[in-house]
Formats: sequence, structure tokens, C-alpha cells
Amino acid sequence: MVIGGDATGMSAASQARRLRTASELEIVVFERGHFTSFSACGIPYWVAGDVPERDSLIARTPEEHQARDIDLRMRTEVLEIDVAGGQVRACGLESGAESWTDYDKLVIATGARPIRPPLPGIDAPGVHGVQTLDDGQALIETLERTAGKKAVVIGAGYIGVEMAEALVKRDYGVTMVNRGAEPMSTLDPDMGALVRTAMCGMGIEIVSAAEVTAIRTGADGRVSAVVTTEAEYPADVVILGIGVRPETELAAAAGLPLGKHGGLLTDLAMRVRGHENVWAGGDCVEVLDLVSGLERHIALGTHANKHGQIIGSGVGGGYATFPGVVGTAVSKVCDLEVARTGLREHDAHAAGLQFVTVTIESTSRSGYYPGAANMTVKMLAERRTGRLLGVQVVGGEGAGKRVDVAAVALTAGMTVEQMTALDLGYAPPFSPVWDPVLVAARKAVAAVARRG
Repeated sequence: MVIGGDATGMSAASQARRLRTASELEIVVFERGHFTSFSACGIPYWVAGDVPERDSLIARTPEEHQARDIDLRMRTEVLEIDVAGGQVRACGLESGAESWTDYDKLVIATGARPIRPPLPGIDAPGVHGVQTLDDGQALIETLERTAGKKAVVIGAGYIGVEMAEALVKRDYGVTMVNRGAEPMSTLDPDMGALVRTAMCGMGIEIVSAAEVTAIRTGADGRVSAVVTTEAEYPADVVILGIGVRPETELAAAAGLPLGKHGGLLTDLAMRVRGHENVWAGGDCVEVLDLVSGLERHIALGTHANKHGQIIGSGVGGGYATFPGVVGTAVSKVCDLEVARTGLREHDAHAAGLQFVTVTIESTSRSGYYPGAANMTVKMLAERRTGRLLGVQVVGGEGAGKRVDVAAVALTAGMTVEQMTALDLGYAPPFSPVWDPVLVAARKAVAAVARRG
């Protein structure tokens, strides 16, 4: 039995079906929404018009899953898990009918939910979270029928930044209200400042270090403004980009173990700790950070799909493990590519590590080659050992995916000195003679030597 029909849930179901026929293994999936196997990461680009059709974001429809002998029950919400009895209570959202269903093996893939702070007016018409295709459709309909053209985005993480750009492409005037000093708290503030400069350059007003206290509504009950402790910002539509939390209320009520971030705790095979026949994966679990050694909650489709493959192997009688992550992510703001992997300075301090940092300026191609774009690379290395701890990259076209080299180095536990010998590809259309990541590594080697 699988709870949740998106990336992890349907990947697990599909992998288990590859390993076991319908006569050997019955697979039941409960999904409360209208869609399965869709790309939530693509929603901002659909809203912006870069992706013209909603269905382009759907990897596999419910009908396609059902054709593979998966008993997929759409618009059905699980209300309770009875771990001791091996059963769940579910409700058909259209009929209202409730029933209990037995299971031998349970997969929890409930994902994450957008953070929705308990502010006055937070549920007013015109206030949108963006997590599912239904959310995206509702937002597009609001944008198309709203007479005004003022939008406020609350939060400046990945979804907030991407949605701000999408609204600009729809000719909205955008104000971004952010609690932090700079956008993109997944970066160090000095690198986030580069993102702020790019966003301001495309006409987005950024309000930093601001605490939202209420969402004001007009006489018609619709949103009219976002109120902070210092000011009020007119709004015809409001986007919540504050982040997400693991959707683990069902698991908590069933007595399953949660970590300090609220996500389920699993072993390497994605089994819930202490429960032989219960697995969990995707945005509802915490994962091991291979650099710091601590548990983290990272909501990314890449991890969710991997978790599903591993869980499906275990359920189907095979074997696979998920060792952990290094925290790699990449995004785009207008023509600026933003990427990070490993630890920020704050993370390194929290893990008790002593470190050095270096920042270099370079270009994506040889400087004389047409189209060379500027790039800033920041690198963290452990003070005594020189072990690579983290890399952040902000720059033009060709900058973002350079973070993958650093992600491999982090996974391998390489030092910055070892990185300087990497045999990376070179030709003027692709890189300077010294790739920017290697330039940063050389500078980090010198910094480690100076600090002893």
C-alpha cells in the first residue's frame, strides 16, 4: 500500500511492479489529488508561459499507471494509519465514504506542504501557495481574471524567486517581502546579494528584513495589501514562497519516529526506523548530509525519485540503499544562474567545523570567445585538512551546472588540493584554460596553507 501518488509513491509502485507480477504482489495507491507523477518544479515555468501546457509537466497519467496493474485510487485521502493492525482508514473525497484497507507493506510518500503562517487574511481569495498542479491552475486563473497588475511574493527562497520572475513575465509589478537580509537563504548573504542585484535589474522591488503581520482584504473580501511591521504593500495577488514542511501528521499520529525538522527517520534502505514493513521517502523524510553528518530536510524531486526506486526495490524483494546527500540545488533568475552544494558558512559553524572561504571572479568561457559570461564562485574548505565543504556559484549562462563538479568532489570526500588536479574538459567555447571551480580550489589550497 502506498500513500501518495507523486514522485516517490509512483516510482516505488512502478519499481515494485517491475520486480513482481500482479499475481505475486498487489499494489494499492491512495492519492488525494487529481494528478500523478507530475513535476512541481516546472510549475513556475508553466505560470510564466515558458511551458505552454499543463500536461507537459505530467510524466505518467493515472490511466497509464492503472494499465500496469496498479490499483490507483484517485481523489482518496488517507485519514489514519493503524501500524499495529496493518491497515489504513481512507475517505473518498467525492463520495465522502470511508473504509479501512489492510496492508502487508506500507509506503508513506505524503510529500511536503507549503508553510502557511497563521496571519490575518492568509486564506483570502487571491492568496496562493504553489505546490501542486491544482495550485498552479488556480493561480493562472486568478492572474487571468484579475484586473490589477500588482503582486507581492512573501518569501525569497527558490519558489519565491522563480515565481517573482514568472509574474514579471506576465507584466505584473512585483514586490518581494523577505525576512532575511538577502534573497536565497540557501546561499551565504554575500552571494545572495548578487541575486538581489539581478532581481532589482528586472524591476522587482525587494523588501529585506521585513516581518509580515497581516494580509489586508478589500470590501469584496479579496486580498488588497500585504502588511509588515514597517509598511503596507498593495497587492492584487499574493504568492506564498516561504518554504515547505514535511507532511507527517498521519505518521506522527501513528507513532512513527520524526526528526528535529519534522520529517520521518529512515534507515539506508528507506525503512522507517524500528518498523520492518513500513517505508518512507521524498519530501516527508529527513536525509543524511554526507558533509556535516547531520540529518536535513531537503524537498527536491531528484531525491524523491531516487527514494521511490530504492523503496520499490525493497518492497519487491530486491535491495538498494540511499547513502545521503550533499545538498546540491540549482535555479535561475532571469539570465542569472544560481547553484550551491555542500555547506554554507552558517552550516559549517553549526556542525562545529573550522574552515576557510575564498571567492573568485571568472567567466564561463575563454574571455575572448563570444558569449563569455561573468561568474562568481565561493568555496569553503576545512581549515586543517583542506577537505572541500561547500561551493556556491552565481553567474551567467554556463555557470549553474558547474556545481556538479563540486557535488562529485564532496561525495568523494576530496580535498581542495586533490580538486586542482581534476582533468576537466577544456575548449574556449566551454571554459577558460583554468575552469572557475579549479581556480577557486587553487585559491582555497593557499588559504588552507596560510591558516595552518
